Amino acid sequence: MIFSARSVSSVLAMITSLLPAFAQTAKPVAGAPIQHGIDLVASGRCSEALPLLKRGLPQVTDKPLRYHAEMAIVRCAMALDQEQTAVDTLLQLKRESPADPEVLYIATHYFSELGIRAAQQLQTQAPSSYQQHKLEAETLESQGKNDEAAAIYSKILSEDPKIPGIHYRLGQIDLARAGASGPTDDAKREFQKELEVDPSNASSEFILGELARRAEDWDEAVKHFSRAAKIDIGFSEAYLALGMSLAASGKVPQAVSPLESYVKMQPEDPAGHYQLALAYSRVGNKAGATREIALQAQAASHAKSATDTSEGHAIHP
Repeated sequence: MIFSARSVSSVLAMITSLLPAFAQTAKPVAGAPIQHGIDLVASGRCSEALPLLKRGLPQVTDKPLRYHAEMAIVRCAMALDQEQTAVDTLLQLKRESPADPEVLYIATHYFSELGIRAAQQLQTQAPSSYQQHKLEAETLESQGKNDEAAAIYSKILSEDPKIPGIHYRLGQIDLARAGASGPTDDAKREFQKELEVDPSNASSEFILGELARRAEDWDEAVKHFSRAAKIDIGFSEAYLALGMSLAASGKVPQAVSPLESYVKMQPEDPAGHYQLALAYSRVGNKAGATREIALQAQAASHAKSATDTSEGHAIHP
């Protein structure tokens, strides 16, 4: 398929190459077993180091030392195919150092590596399964080869029309073919078929609602957005779209509740505060409208600051 043994070994080689530089940054602690484990990792002796590091880590309270010990555990666990240990420790690192660029860099490679391994296992152990064919189609789709992907999806359905998720993927392809202004009837049919197969597909409901909203069919939009929010109570975008559709249809009092739900879920989104401010204003809640306008400005300022910071840290040629 698209993954090869060479891609796996190259990632592991990258991991191993990072170890010496990493060990040099650790603070030496004289006589500490955990430091001895880190030194062993730097010399490539992971089979000796990993038990020592795992055993000693719970007693480490020094934050820098703990950080480097966890990094060593992750790298050795991946090299020794101890995936559970690697994942557990990496997730712990992300909790303890959520903004650390090295942790995020390592996480990118490690989770990608796990995905490659899982894909290879699927290809080896179940080459004729619909899951394998679906993965192939998704890969083609990500490469922009929509016709080839659609052919595989259609073949999957011809063999078993009850498999969930396939009509949804075909609907996405039809939307891509339609572009910004093309006809969407084929896509709508696929999302409707998906809901016949899987009534719990909140994403299909949401897209049908969005297509109805674009057509200004407010009642239809409200129906689908309401269903999406009921299916997945954490689907924040469904609450925003529902509130906007209700407001657009003239049902402003009913729009307030879903918009309030959205801003609670996504307080950093200026659009939510703006829509709620409009709704409050139209129902006579002047204090609420004033508050939301202030929150909108605050959220917009935070978003701009984050963008400026990101651009300021970017490396330009």
